[in-house]
Amino acid sequence: MSSDDSPELLDGRRTRWQEHNQVRRQVIIDAAITVMERQAPGEEVQVQSVADEAGMSRTVIYRHFADRGDLDIAVQRQICEDIGNTLLPSLMRDGTTEEVIRFIASAFVGWASAHPTLYWFAQRDFSGWGPSPLSQAIQQVAETVETLMATVVDSLGAELTDDDRAALDPWVFGLIGGVFAGVWRWIERPVREPKPEVFVDVIKETIWVQINGLALSRGLDVSGVHISALVEPFALNDPEGE
Repeated sequence: MSSDDSPELLDGRRTRWQEHNQVRRQVIIDAAITVMERQAPGEEVQVQSVADEAGMSRTVIYRHFADRGDLDIAVQRQICEDIGNTLLPSLMRDGTTEEVIRFIASAFVGWASAHPTLYWFAQRDFSGWGPSPLSQAIQQVAETVETLMATVVDSLGAELTDDDRAALDPWVFGLIGGVFAGVWRWIERPVREPKPEVFVDVIKETIWVQINGLALSRGLDVSGVHISALVEPFALNDPEGE
């Protein structure tokens, strides 16, 4: 083996090639999203259009993706990751529980209004590819909401039954999933009525009535609880302060 074929050099070349492929894949995914943004919901995205946007040939695209389905699911994952990145910061904002619910609703309605085609595509069912990225995005947000709700309960020194704690996960998942479905129904209407700010208030009120109603029925008052007071202990335990 020559010095040029040493294990260290081969590993370095392999790493650089993998990084190059990852960059190329991301360029293609970003190009597909850019093309989608120019189209209406339901309009088919042509691979040639993606290739033109990415500045490469169709052949190169299929070097990085097994087939069209592989590309579609990668794009869908990116869109859903963007949805999660839009919503999760709202969960960390300062404000009462009711105010934070409105922050989340406003962020989501704003994103969906600005990206209707991406939202349509995120909901497409690509059978055979495992759990849909959208369901995973809903799960990510639901898990964060569930954690915050459990923290609120613990901070108030309340005791939930085992059944209540067991029901929290599917209930929150259904609540968040219902919001996703409701926003899409609003997006796809020929005329988006009511106005976005009014619709946000309706979503906020609907979620708040459910959360507050369940809390009050169990002797809890969560109306004045500030999310920042709950997040602060976690920040203090972060050694890097991030």
